[in-house]
Amino acid sequence: MGQRSFIFLAVVLAVMIFGSVGVYAYDSSNNKIADGITAAGIDIGGMSKDAARAKLRHELDYNLERPLKVRRGHRTFTLDPKTARVKTNVDSMVDQAVDRSHQGNVLSRSIRKITGGKVHEDIPVRVTFDRRAVTALVKRVKRKTDQPAVDASVSFSGGAVQPVPGHIGHQLDSGRLQSQIEAALVEPSSERVVRARVVTTKPKVTTRQLASTYPKILVVNKSANIVTLYVNLKPDRTYHVATGSPGYPTPSGRFAIQSKQIDPIWHVPNSSWAGSLAGRDIPPGPQNPLKARWMGITGGAGFHGTADIGSIGTSASHGCVRMLVADVIDLFGRVDVGTPVFVT
Repeated sequence: MGQRSFIFLAVVLAVMIFGSVGVYAYDSSNNKIADGITAAGIDIGGMSKDAARAKLRHELDYNLERPLKVRRGHRTFTLDPKTARVKTNVDSMVDQAVDRSHQGNVLSRSIRKITGGKVHEDIPVRVTFDRRAVTALVKRVKRKTDQPAVDASVSFSGGAVQPVPGHIGHQLDSGRLQSQIEAALVEPSSERVVRARVVTTKPKVTTRQLASTYPKILVVNKSANIVTLYVNLKPDRTYHVATGSPGYPTPSGRFAIQSKQIDPIWHVPNSSWAGSLAGRDIPPGPQNPLKARWMGITGGAGFHGTADIGSIGTSASHGCVRMLVADVIDLFGRVDVGTPVFVT
């Protein structure tokens, strides 16, 4: 009886040993990728490593070698994959698929293969590219897209104040576009078209804000010898004046009232036309031609009252804007230091 038991145990042990060896031999000889495994959505289950590599290179390279396009309005910008050095690491993907196929013990793998079981796993695509090429493309799109907002302003051409409307601007969302392009480059199934997002920028000064930005403006029309005070961009008062003679013209351009004085002292220019008064300071009085008020705009030029009433309406001064005393007193009380002055 004991001998029979020994023989039975020996047989069972032999079967187990030979069975294990057979299972191991079967597992070792089967070096294919497990059924059910995909890579970048491409079925490579049941394939050898070489076959899987060939299939992945064919399908991935075909998709990833297509040019990537960025659309912005009617413009299209193209990125060549060769320029971006787009490459797929197929070897790494296949190795990862084989490693996943070999997970578990020998017995479980053998049973899975014998029974037709599957490993449901998708190996992610491994794509590399040159980020500098993407950044260069984004900069190119930005140069063609960005338009700064333009503030509303005023023009004084023709001797009158004219509102100039502002314009909205456009600015590329560079960070978002960079991310979009990089995501599309590494995704084989993408349509390879990216639409750039543009943000609208508003001007700091709108047309509606012009009146509050320029509550008062003075316009000096030298050809007509008229000064017009604009309030909220509309003519409010007009004064007849005398402006500079041809030899001493009133300077043209955009200025502002820099100073205001009541009964000003005349700091006589050190010029030949001033004669014996050149370089002197003349206090208010008969010898001082600056009557009642002074509003300086640039250098030695400014608005002042005059006793030479006959010069009003002519080009007769040495660069200043002469006004009737009553008019200069009236204007003095209506404007402030900083009020814009357009001389044309």
